[in-house]
Amino acid sequence: MNGKLYYTAAEIAEMIGVGRTSAYVIVRQLNDELAAKGYLTVKGKIPKEYFNEKYFGGVTRGEVSA
Repeated sequence: MNGKLYYTAAEIAEMIGVGRTSAYVIVRQLNDELAAKGYLTVKGKIPKEYFNEKYFGGVTRGEVSA
């Protein structure tokens, strides 16, 4: 399997323009949502697909047209 499946909090902070502490809060909230649905989670990381769905409406970065 090629490519990373997860974003780190540092990557999220850079993508959405927040501090690293705020990014960790976002990751924790999203991981809590996934855990409530019965998924296993990784502390400090969030699956790219889930993050893109929640923050960008399912499109990946760079695909948003003006």
